[in-house]
Amino acid sequence: MASTNSEVPSVMTGFTVGIIGMGDMGKMYARRLSDAGWRIVACDREEFYEALKEDVEAAAIDRVVAQYGPSTKLGAIVGGQTSCKDPEIKAFEAHLPEDVDIVSCHSLHGPGVDPRDQPLVIIKHRSSPASAQKVVTILGCLKSKIVYLTAHEHDRITADTQAVTHAAFLSMGKAWHASQEFPWEGARYVGGIENVKINLMLRIYSQKWHVYAGLAILNPEARKQIAQYAESTTDLYKLMLGGHLEELRARVYNARDRVFGRAGEVRWEAEPLLRDEVLDKFSLGENKQPESLLPNNHLSLLAMVDCWSALGIVPYDHMICSTPLFRLWLGVTETLFRNEGRLDEAIRVAIEDNTFRSDDLEFTFAARGWAECVSLGHFETWRERFQATAAFFEPRIAGAVEVGTAMVKAVLESTKK
Repeated sequence: MASTNSEVPSVMTGFTVGIIGMGDMGKMYARRLSDAGWRIVACDREEFYEALKEDVEAAAIDRVVAQYGPSTKLGAIVGGQTSCKDPEIKAFEAHLPEDVDIVSCHSLHGPGVDPRDQPLVIIKHRSSPASAQKVVTILGCLKSKIVYLTAHEHDRITADTQAVTHAAFLSMGKAWHASQEFPWEGARYVGGIENVKINLMLRIYSQKWHVYAGLAILNPEARKQIAQYAESTTDLYKLMLGGHLEELRARVYNARDRVFGRAGEVRWEAEPLLRDEVLDKFSLGENKQPESLLPNNHLSLLAMVDCWSALGIVPYDHMICSTPLFRLWLGVTETLFRNEGRLDEAIRVAIEDNTFRSDDLEFTFAARGWAECVSLGHFETWRERFQATAAFFEPRIAGAVEVGTAMVKAVLESTKK
């Protein structure tokens, strides 16, 4: 039956969109496409529901495609929306009839983010121009920014813009969990940068564990980056612990020059991505005065830039494919590195001030733990680590997600002006 919605082009009359998998993103797509007038048929594998709850979506795709692929109708267009395209494309090539077109996609944001103006990757893997245009037409109701990539390009860029960002926030949560600490309740984590750390850490732990496990473990580029982030964190922490001021400063400034450019040739815009006065509004704790903040060495940010430097990553190269989390994290990193006074203070504190030393130790342990889990490919270990920390923060997650959503919205709106 054709939809009568005026947004549906006449050449698409009678076209049906089938969605297999009704997770949070599947439900978001189904609602948006249905509201736009497309005929939607959505399902999940009820007979394997309990088993699939323990699977990672990208890891389960081969079994799902093996079941449904051979019965795909003649002239159909098939695609996936997983965060790692390598196993997805391999499954399609193995189990789909040769006369089926393959056009995959990936919305680079979570289900709770408005897709309008967010990047939407389209991968024309095996497709006629007409089939690819049909997919673009259908997804046009999301009002997203279309970016055309190959599957390999997608996985590399997704790793560049998500893998290490997620590793940093996951490690923060695990470190605070190990210390039995709610960071917003004390006086040590106050101010704009700290608000981003806390709110986005809680935002990540409010999601399902598999959302980040698939990207980290199944994407070879992501695995390499997470390993480097753990190595950068460890190396910098050892320099701090040993009191090696000049060596630490030289390494930090060398990384800054490689990632952001040297003085006079900087890659950042004249206006910063983020402004402190915007971020200062979004504290979870009662102590909201930025002037009361304690000096912090910002190990997580120093390690981020050191990691990018070691891997030759220039984050601005992928801004068109960046997620809201990545833009926020790049923004606070830029906030630290574009101000030499602030950067020098962080380096000084790293050597002279022990206030955050125990937290930094736990953060280093956490980063190495995630990296080891990823290198071994242990989904079950990932799940246990993630869910234990999510349970620790669970009493405050609902309120934090609300604050975090408002922060993301305010920051994205401010960057458009």
